[in-house]
Amino acid sequence: MDLKTYSTFVFLIATSLSFADDGHHEMEEFLKREFSLSKPYQGVGSSSSSHWELMGDAMVTTEQVRLTSDMQSKQGAVWSRIPCHLRDWELQVHFKIHGQGKKNLNGDGLAIWYTKERMQKGISVLLGPVFGNQDFFKGLGVFVDTYPNEEKQLEAQKTRYATRTQRIFPYVLAMVGNGTISYDHERDGHATELGGCSAMVRNLKHDTFLFIRYVRRRLTIMMDIDGQHDWRDCLDIPGVKLPLGYYFGVSAITGDLSDNHDMISLKVYQLTVLRSEAEENEEGDEITLPSVDNIYLLRMGDDEEEWSVIGIFFTILFSMLGCFLLLVVVLIVHSHWNENRRKRFY
Repeated sequence: MDLKTYSTFVFLIATSLSFADDGHHEMEEFLKREFSLSKPYQGVGSSSSSHWELMGDAMVTTEQVRLTSDMQSKQGAVWSRIPCHLRDWELQVHFKIHGQGKKNLNGDGLAIWYTKERMQKGISVLLGPVFGNQDFFKGLGVFVDTYPNEEKQLEAQKTRYATRTQRIFPYVLAMVGNGTISYDHERDGHATELGGCSAMVRNLKHDTFLFIRYVRRRLTIMMDIDGQHDWRDCLDIPGVKLPLGYYFGVSAITGDLSDNHDMISLKVYQLTVLRSEAEENEEGDEITLPSVDNIYLLRMGDDEEEWSVIGIFFTILFSMLGCFLLLVVVLIVHSHWNENRRKRFY
C-alpha cells in the first residue's frame, strides 16, 4: 500500500469514527407544552384543571407573571401541577428583575425549582424562607440572589474575609437538597452551593435568560444576560442525581428591600439522547433521593480555597522561623569550630 492510499484509508477511518461519536452524543429536543408557561398564559389559575397554580402575591398580567411587586414583605410563586417524568430535560427561563432600589438596596431574588414538594397555599412566609419556598427541600434549586447578606454582615462586624466570600451580586447558584440540608440565608447559601457565577441582571433594558440542562446526570447552567443572544457558562457539575416525578416552579420574595420579580416565560424541552448499552446499564438504577457524587470533595475544595490566605500566612511564618533556627544552629556550630581551632595552636 503506497503512502497516498494509506493516508486516504486513515482519513476515512478517522472520519467514520468521528461520525459514529457524533451520532452517539446526538440530542434532539421537543418542547413539552404541558410543563411550559408563556404568553398569553393560558392554563394559569386556581382551578384544578389549570396546569399552573399561582400562589401568594403572584399575579398574571398581559406581559408577565409578576411573582412580587416592588414592595416590602411580598412572596409569590407559580408551580406546575403536573409532575415531570422526563429523564433528560432542558429548561429555558425568560425573566426580569427590576425596581427603584439602588445597587445593594434591593432584594431578595428569585428561584427556579425542580422539587418533590410543591409550595402549598396558605403556608406562611415563615415557612417559605428560601426565596419564597420551604426549606429542607428535596430536589434542585437555582437561585438568582440579588442581595449579599453575608457580605453586609461581615462588613458590619468589620471582619476580614477570604476572596471567595466576596462574591459579586447579583449571584446565581445551584443547590441540591435531600430533605435534611438547610439553606443558610444569612450566608447566601455559601456552604451548600454546587457552584455559581455573578450575573448583572437588574434593571436591564434587554431580555435576560437562564438555561438549565439536565442530561446524563450532568447539570449545566448558562446565562444570556448581555443582549447578544450568546450563552455563557455559569456552572457544569457531573454526577447530579435527580429523581423522576418532581415539579417545576418559580418563586420570589422581598423583605425590607424589594424588587419586581417577573417571569416572562418558562419552556421545558424533552431531550432525546442516544446512549450506549454501558451507559444504559450505568444509569439504569432508579434514583429515589437527590444527591451529588463527590459532594464532599466539592465542599472540601471550597474550604481549602477559603483557608488559602491563612495557609499562605502560616507557611511564610514557619518558613521564616525555620530559617532563623537554621541560622542560629550555623552560628553555634561555627563558634564551636573557631574555639576548637584556636585551642590547637596553644
